[in-house]
Amino acid sequence: MVIVSVLVVVGLTILLLPLARKAVNEFGLPLQYQDVIRQQAAEKHLDPAFIAAVIYAETKFDARTSSAGAVGLMQILPQTAEFLARRSGATTFRVSDLNKPSVNIAYGSYYLRYLLNEYGGSKVEALAAYNGGETNVDNWVAAARARGQTLQISRIPFPETRAYVGRVLSAQQEYRHTYATQLGYG
Repeated sequence: MVIVSVLVVVGLTILLLPLARKAVNEFGLPLQYQDVIRQQAAEKHLDPAFIAAVIYAETKFDARTSSAGAVGLMQILPQTAEFLARRSGATTFRVSDLNKPSVNIAYGSYYLRYLLNEYGGSKVEALAAYNGGETNVDNWVAAARARGQTLQISRIPFPETRAYVGRVLSAQQEYRHTYATQLGYG
């Protein structure tokens, strides 16, 4: 009887472990819309884990509108979206489109690519601009250069932005490791 009980417990553990692991990942490090993320990453020449990490840092994949008016999974401000729409040649864009995950991820990914291009590929500067604004980052970069340095995470003056950049870069590594297959690495 004891052997049967042990075998049942072992069998249930083996069967339920993948489900438990999946539940823990989704609760602690959620991932949704991986098809859209992979597509946008390929189109914008971005790491899919980078896009997922920004979504995680912004909303943990729970789309909403912020008190500042930022919309959707990637928390895009309407004026930023309108700038991106003009820049990308979109002709039928409406701010309400940002509520669609596929549109929001496309615009957020476009913005990340734009910022990486603007800041010479620096993820630290691009993420700081995504969170703290380009004007602030331009000032911080200029001040760092005047000291003969580059902008380091530890020298970002806004505590919220400093924490945000660190959170995204850390989450990027976690997404790459945890969701390698879902994000197209495996």
